[in-house]
Amino acid sequence: MYQISRSIYRDLAPRIDACGDVERTFSARQQLLEACEATVQRLVSDRRYFARPAKTLFTEVREHFALAEQVRVYMVIERHIEQIEEFLDSLPADVTLDGQERHCLASTRKGTPCRREPLPGRDYCPSHKHLEETFEDDAGVRPGDSRAATRLVGQAAAA
Repeated sequence: MYQISRSIYRDLAPRIDACGDVERTFSARQQLLEACEATVQRLVSDRRYFARPAKTLFTEVREHFALAEQVRVYMVIERHIEQIEEFLDSLPADVTLDGQERHCLASTRKGTPCRREPLPGRDYCPSHKHLEETFEDDAGVRPGDSRAATRLVGQAAAA
């Protein structure tokens, strides 16, 4: 992941608005590097809760670029973020990036991290599977279940 964050930095650093003094340009490059590394690190470690990484990174660094460069900057960021996501999708589900086995994301009653292996395709072990987010809403309607949705609309109209 280090290579990808540095790749984003190398593509964007020459485009930094250099109308200021040397210290300002150096500071802008340093902030760009830190933002790239933080975004990639968060994407790798907390991907599930990082909804729009490209937009987040762009928002953090956009002030360092001229207005005419901002579309290009966003496109570069978006391209690199897509590459990271494709790479993460290609990894085996039971291994982390550093080659270690995955562990359940829950904590035990004592506050220590759960050390059990999560269910296939899930983030939690069988003991903590109730913590897994479901994609059903409160009424038990799955996306794409038109009959249940129609039934709910009829019930709401009758009430």
